[in-house]
Amino acid sequence: MEDYAGEQVSAVKEPQVGERTYTWRSIARLAFKHRPRLVRANILAIFATLASVPVPLLLPVLVDEVLLEDEGPVLPVMQTFLPEAWHQPVAYIAVMVLAAFLMRLTALGFNVAQSREFSKISKDVVFRMRSRLLGRLQRVSMSEYETMGSGSVSSHFITDLDTIDQFLGTTISRFLVASLTVLGTAVILLWVHWQLALLILLFNPLVIFVTMLIGKQVKELKRRENSAYEVFQGALTETLDAMHQLRAANREELYLRQLIGKARKVRDHAVQFQWRSDAASRASFALFQFGVDAFRAAAMVAVLLSDLSIGMMFAIFGYLWFMLTPVQEMLNMQYAFYAANAALARINRLLTLKEEPRYPALQNPFKGQHTVSLTLKDIHFGYGEEAVLRGINLHLGKGEKVAVVGASGGGKSTLVQIILGMYTPDRGEVLVDDVPVQRIGLPRLREHIATVLQHPALFNDSIRQNLTLGRDQSDNELWEALGIAQMDATVRAMPDQLDTLVGRQGVRLSGGQRQRLAIARMVLSDPALVILDEATSALDAETESKLHQALEGFLRQRTTLIIAHRLSAVKQADRACVFEDGRIIEEGRHDDLIAREGLYAQLYGELQT
Repeated sequence: MEDYAGEQVSAVKEPQVGERTYTWRSIARLAFKHRPRLVRANILAIFATLASVPVPLLLPVLVDEVLLEDEGPVLPVMQTFLPEAWHQPVAYIAVMVLAAFLMRLTALGFNVAQSREFSKISKDVVFRMRSRLLGRLQRVSMSEYETMGSGSVSSHFITDLDTIDQFLGTTISRFLVASLTVLGTAVILLWVHWQLALLILLFNPLVIFVTMLIGKQVKELKRRENSAYEVFQGALTETLDAMHQLRAANREELYLRQLIGKARKVRDHAVQFQWRSDAASRASFALFQFGVDAFRAAAMVAVLLSDLSIGMMFAIFGYLWFMLTPVQEMLNMQYAFYAANAALARINRLLTLKEEPRYPALQNPFKGQHTVSLTLKDIHFGYGEEAVLRGINLHLGKGEKVAVVGASGGGKSTLVQIILGMYTPDRGEVLVDDVPVQRIGLPRLREHIATVLQHPALFNDSIRQNLTLGRDQSDNELWEALGIAQMDATVRAMPDQLDTLVGRQGVRLSGGQRQRLAIARMVLSDPALVILDEATSALDAETESKLHQALEGFLRQRTTLIIAHRLSAVKQADRACVFEDGRIIEEGRHDDLIAREGLYAQLYGELQT
């Protein structure tokens, strides 16, 4: 099997500079990167046409000479290479049937080879498009990504690109052969009887024109079907991801009923599109059939009024049906184009999502330092008109541990996203060692910050891969990190230890084990700045106490931001900040805050003792 070894694929650079979205012209440029293969495909299509177009003529040419015993050019040729004993009608017909079979077989071989070439081209074009989309996804703003949802994004990568793949690899290849077949048939019909040929050839564009008029009515129905399908797929993905929690809350029936409602809309739109597109196809086919009947009648009249022979009349009948398949394929291409065009529009929607800012790496405050300071200056942020952060000012000195507490929904987790550069503040600055993030660059910033979330993301892979995330780290380093996270004994007890598969989102692990695995991953990254966002919420008190003791040495002289609802976690901090309604309303040593009369009940009501 031929591969693409040696090709320098950099699909993230496609289309050319200055084009943000894909057009059919830019896709054609991707296809023209395979010029030798395109040339081969076209040559094969020509050979397939040369092998198939004469077939309907083979047997009819014998009608006049064999059945009506008229003189003609065919029998003298056959008699020159056939033995004397075979000079009889049955032998002539058998030889012609065998010739027709061999020519059809040859045409089939050329068609398969041509389709194979187009398939390779289409697969590579779609690969380049998918690669570019993945590269684009790396830069998409997280707020934009979260708004679109993973279900919708995945549909672009799978369903929409497959639609374009089918259009490029199958439809266009068949259209090429169909066009050449119609052209070859036209040449033969003009040779047989040019008056009838003109009548036939003028009728075909009329069929195509009428079908296109009908197809325009179907186009909008296809768009509605695709839109309903996209909504259903996004809702389905969200519901399936949350199925465990929905079932635990006894609410899965409601959400599944909602899915059934969305599926009903998909069904209704699909039914409308299906029967109307089928009606359009049948209408064009009926029109073509009427034309066949009319042409048959015209051919019979031509036999009476001109020199058209009976055999050639049968040849014309044969070519009328021979043209049916290529004409129908050319007509059906418009429906395939409507689907591919809609898919391309949805793909371009992903390409036009807002990107996160790209900051130049002008300064490196992490270089040669074990840890760094973190400063937030007048940070404002909101989702649309809804303000979430309202002027946050916070400074973490080098090696300082600061806890942030407050009621849920106050903006604490949003603040973490601001620090990581996932969200861009509407106003204010994030500084690392007094250097603005805009001068550090987001990749460098994230390389030196480690975040442990309440619900860490785990891949359906081994513990080793979930710890290293592709980095090259030794087993000794992994076991040391697991030891700090109080997870080493658990992993050693597993059958495959570091090579144990954790399942999708770590389903084979408990909530506490997933959190400890994420903490071990943080330790391995050796960060200059650590953010613990409810990182130990799933641990029991004894395990959490041991974990904090083990982490104390690792976090010593390492700037740490702790977001927690547990008093035990807050106690690990040097000072605490109280969040309320997007603001820091109180700041000081955590024990001083708790000691104040009535303040514990007011501000730490959600803290678990």
